[in-house]
Amino acid sequence: MTPLTTYELRAAKGTRTWLQLHVDSGAEAAAAVEAGIMILSCEPDHTLVPIRAAAPGAFISAGMPHGTIASEAEAIRAGFAILERGANAVYCSHSPRLIEAMAREGIPVTGHVGLVPNLAEWTGFRAVGKTADEALTVLAEVRDLENAGAACVEVEVVPVELADHITRTTAMVTMGMGCGDVCDTQYLFSSDVLGTHRGHYPRHSKRYADFVALEAELQAKRVAAFRDFAEDVAKGGYPTAGHEVRMDPAELEAFTKRAQTIGRG
Repeated sequence: MTPLTTYELRAAKGTRTWLQLHVDSGAEAAAAVEAGIMILSCEPDHTLVPIRAAAPGAFISAGMPHGTIASEAEAIRAGFAILERGANAVYCSHSPRLIEAMAREGIPVTGHVGLVPNLAEWTGFRAVGKTADEALTVLAEVRDLENAGAACVEVEVVPVELADHITRTTAMVTMGMGCGDVCDTQYLFSSDVLGTHRGHYPRHSKRYADFVALEAELQAKRVAAFRDFAEDVAKGGYPTAGHEVRMDPAELEAFTKRAQTIGRG
């Protein structure tokens, strides 16, 4: 199956809202596609190849770990390596200088504005762009990414009005997280959708399952099964004849006689 392409996403801009998930495994990717979600993001680690295998028709934007590149040459090499492993685009929160280097070589790049976790030292973990001055700063960052040749931009936790303006005035595909329903994609993390962790959940997230409870139930069943196994062995219930392999008596006799001739070192 041919994956959804950057060209197709950009050609459809303004005509529909795509669903998007950040997934952590091939199983999650397969479930997303079965549910009709065709835009995925993931880390470029050991999960990328199985995610691509599980979702051959999906558009995948794979993240480039922040701080792993420091030059245009390194960016280009790392970008092509991620594409070769199955991604359609490379997520990059580095400067426009490094994004431009990749874009010039034809590597589709996803930039990031608003609340950028890798850059939260400068903004804090909060909504970004609520004042006119800050909104203009975000818009300027969008223009920088656009001028650098980025194909997509993640717009995270900015006011709806700002996200709407960005989406209407850029040719980039806007991937919206926590900024209403005005972007080109509606984007969440699978961990938030599935409820896989305890503790803080972002305001913009919504849980549709409780995998923490399911995992606790599975763990209890694991413990119970292991205890049953231990008790069964202790009481002689396992193994039984049905679990064993026995030699034919004649073969055993032949083995016993010949074993006497095998020297010991």
